[in-house]
Amino acid sequence: MFITLPLAAQQPAPQPAQQPAQQPASGNGAMTMHFPGQISTSATGEARYTPDRATISLGVQTRAVSAARASADNATKQRAVIDTLRAQGIGADQITTENYSLTAIQVYEPNAGDKAPRITGYNVSNTVRVEVKKVDQVGALIDAAIAKGANEVNSLSFHSSAPDSLRRVALADGFGRAEADAMVLAQAAGGRLGELMELTTGGGGIEPPRPMSFAIKLAASTPIAIGEMSANVAVMARWRFVAGAK
Repeated sequence: MFITLPLAAQQPAPQPAQQPAQQPASGNGAMTMHFPGQISTSATGEARYTPDRATISLGVQTRAVSAARASADNATKQRAVIDTLRAQGIGADQITTENYSLTAIQVYEPNAGDKAPRITGYNVSNTVRVEVKKVDQVGALIDAAIAKGANEVNSLSFHSSAPDSLRRVALADGFGRAEADAMVLAQAAGGRLGELMELTTGGGGIEPPRPMSFAIKLAASTPIAIGEMSANVAVMARWRFVAGAK
C-alpha cells in the first residue's frame, strides 16, 4: 500500500505553472523539453524494540481404535491443558481454538491380502492459540501445558503491544535517511534541495518471528530467549533541485 501525504497545506500559495524551456533542434524543427531538476531518494526506516507479547500454538494429539474414544481422550486432555492455562492467569479471551481434525488411520498391504485400505484407528488433533501478555510466562505456560497432556508446540512468536507507535518511529527514521541522502546528492551536483514535492511509504512492518525449538523436559523449566526485534518501513521522497545555490 502506498500513501501519498498531502503537502499543499505546508507550502506557499501555488505559483503559475512554469512552462518547460524549449530549444529548437537542428534540421527537422523538433523541440527538446527541459523540465526543472528533481532529486528522488528512498530509504528503510527502523525501530528496534524488545517484544512484550507472545503467541503460542499448543496442540493435543490422541489416537484410539474408535473415533469416539480418540475424540473423548483428546477432549479430556485439552480441557486439562486449558484449565491449567487459566490457572496460570490466562483469560478465556486469550485462548482460541485454531484447528481441530479427526482423521482415519489407514493401512493398505496387498501382500497381506488387502484388497482395499483398512482403517486401523483414528487420530484427533486439537490446537489452541494462546495470546500471552507477559512474555516471562512463556516457559512456564509451555511446561504446564505439556504436563497436562499437550504434545505439540506448533509455533511461538513474539510481538509488540504498540505496533503503530513503532511504525511511526520507523517512518521518521526512514524520512531522515532519505533526506540526508538527497542533501548529499544535491550538494554533489552543485546545488541544494528545494521544496519537498512528494512523500510516500509502502511495505515494511514487524520482522517475522524467528523459529524456536523446544526440549520437552518436565524436570526443568523450558528456557525462552526473547532478544530484540525490529519494525521496518520503506520511505520514498522527491524534492525540487535548486542548481547553483549554496
